[in-house]
Amino acid sequence: MRVTVVGCAGSFPGPDSPASCYLIEHDGFHLLLDLGNGALGALQRHIRLDQIDAVVLSHLHADHCLDLCGLYVAQRYHPEGPRSPIPVWGPRGTPARMARAYDLPEHPGMSGQFDFPVLESGEHVIGPFTVTAARVNHPVEAYGVRVAAGGQAVVYSGDTGESEALIALARDADVALFEASCLEARPAPDVHLTARQAAEHARAAGVGTLVLTHLVAWNDPAATLAEARAAFGGELLLASSGLTLDIG
Repeated sequence: MRVTVVGCAGSFPGPDSPASCYLIEHDGFHLLLDLGNGALGALQRHIRLDQIDAVVLSHLHADHCLDLCGLYVAQRYHPEGPRSPIPVWGPRGTPARMARAYDLPEHPGMSGQFDFPVLESGEHVIGPFTVTAARVNHPVEAYGVRVAAGGQAVVYSGDTGESEALIALARDADVALFEASCLEARPAPDVHLTARQAAEHARAAGVGTLVLTHLVAWNDPAATLAEARAAFGGELLLASSGLTLDIG
């Protein structure tokens, strides 16, 4: 598998990165985990938009889903004609949420451009991937996801506070993309992880490589890295737009 960080800024796009979006590739299949605001432009540095095979939305906050509106335009109004619908896996209510975001009537909404299978806890087969979703700790319906293929596994936390479900989901994964929105000096009220908490979750799960992501612009990256390093002894990276990891 190849993992590319398209966007890793937390809550809103930062000066160097769009909001959340991760491209997972295997056997010619292109899967997106989230499509937050600003990500659609940066994504085109890596693949054409007509190469997107499926999208998984961890939850429906704007910084994780809003650029589906731009992809809707590309799907519907391409000069070569409308494209085939792309499967967009998301929590219940995704079709209505995205219709509202683009000021469309709920019916048909974006149903001509996307199919909307429901993302829920459990296993889903998406192309060559086995995608396992687990409900995590956030104020809205939100999922961590494990993407496995070819004997490798990547786990993405989405947005979460401390979560035993995330630890179980990430058990022995090759790569963990864990949010580190906060620092211990300014922790969120159990809706986001601090860098230390992200590292503790990764250590408890026995992951190989921890990539700290969902990085908020006002945090010092060096402080984020140092806080996590104190709690995790494996390979540790800060996410950045364009970072690519080949696994296996």
